Amino acid sequence: MTARRDARVGYRGGVRDLVRPLWEEPRPARPSTPGRRDWPLAAALTVAALTEGLLRADLPWRTWSVLLALALVPTLLWRRARPLAAVTIAFGASAVASVLTGGGVPQLNSMIFMLLLPYSLLRWGSGREAVTGAAVVLAAAAVCMISAATGAADAVGGAAVLLASFALGGAFRYRAGARLRELEQAKLLERERLARDLHDTVAHHVSAIAIRAQAGIATAPSSPAAAAEALRVIELEASRTLAEMRAMVRVLRRDEPAELAPNPTVADLERLAGQARSGPAVRVRIVGEVGNLPPSVGSAIYRLAQESITNARRHARHANHVEVVVSADDACVRLSVRDDGDTAALHPPPSPGYGLTGMIERARLLGGTCEAGPAPDRGWTVTATLPRAGWAT
Repeated sequence: MTARRDARVGYRGGVRDLVRPLWEEPRPARPSTPGRRDWPLAAALTVAALTEGLLRADLPWRTWSVLLALALVPTLLWRRARPLAAVTIAFGASAVASVLTGGGVPQLNSMIFMLLLPYSLLRWGSGREAVTGAAVVLAAAAVCMISAATGAADAVGGAAVLLASFALGGAFRYRAGARLRELEQAKLLERERLARDLHDTVAHHVSAIAIRAQAGIATAPSSPAAAAEALRVIELEASRTLAEMRAMVRVLRRDEPAELAPNPTVADLERLAGQARSGPAVRVRIVGEVGNLPPSVGSAIYRLAQESITNARRHARHANHVEVVVSADDACVRLSVRDDGDTAALHPPPSPGYGLTGMIERARLLGGTCEAGPAPDRGWTVTATLPRAGWAT
């Protein structure tokens, strides 16, 4: 008896452990307003319901069927923001109408749009909303089938269609969540790379402070002016170090030691020029003074150009050349990377990939911007603008 009771307790605990994560699943990020396709869809379904009501000869309860369809079309407009309410109203009203008319309502073919609501429930709802809404849908479907005396084959087919709608919503939700996690991972990796670059920058400034301090100590007895100059340099380097440390604290997201590695600069872009084994040739042009850029800015320009060139060599169709232009003035540094590939097949333009997401994140963390898209005539262009002084406070 004790063993049987323990088995029952263990079974109930296992079921609870299985159901609890689904019940506590939060809502995914979702728009609070109708999507850009919802309004045209609602308008088209309104026209379809009216047309079917006017032209269909074998339609029972014609007036009530059309009125019900028109009354439920607006649920499409808030199926993303209020999926549980939309499902409850639509399927609840259909079940009540079916009972009152003995299965005569709804009969419009345009009512097929209601399958979007179970999809939206799984795609945009929380775990509680999904479980509650699924129960409402299945109960309403059972009431409609019983009131209409639906045959077994039709009942199985209808249930399969509803389950397919739920499954599709869940699949798209999982896919969107996976992509969001991958994008966040790309951002995190870029933050870690930038943190390593900033680590090298801070090390450079601290070394300069130490050397100047030693020089000031050595020259103080014989040359107070030289010692004062050393103190001014130390003050300047300390201010730069403090700014870089603040930027690094903002960037770092993990308690892991930074990996020490040589910091590339704008001058290293020349190594990217030339003809690779495969893909287009790369031409690099530098305009303006870039020798005294902060290491974090110079490294960021190099990383952005490197990623842009890599993307062009991988994805640019029929491209022969990639042109890299870096221009600098007193305020900012601008990067432009453009290929001459064929972009005729890129309509609409593709959504940002993980590499581009990392580039945008790196530029943003330094107070700049990074954009990418098809050029007006031919090819793909990446442009970035960074403050010359580094992190923009």
